[in-house]
Amino acid sequence: MAGTKAGGMKAAQTNKTKHGSDFYAKIGAKGGKLGHTGGFAANPELARIAGRKGGLISRRTKKTAAKTA
Repeated sequence: MAGTKAGGMKAAQTNKTKHGSDFYAKIGAKGGKLGHTGGFAANPELARIAGRKGGLISRRTKKTAAKTA
């Protein structure tokens, strides 16, 4: 029954029986607490600098002013 909906329901029931009815809530909370990657949210000044660098080396062609007749 592996990989079927019925098999998943049986596995979920087994996990809840072995580890408690809040098994999935506990493992979900653990996963949320482990995320400490930081990134730009931790350093907005770094995000500003990186955004500027990306904008300065844009691959779009520069549009020249159209000649008026």
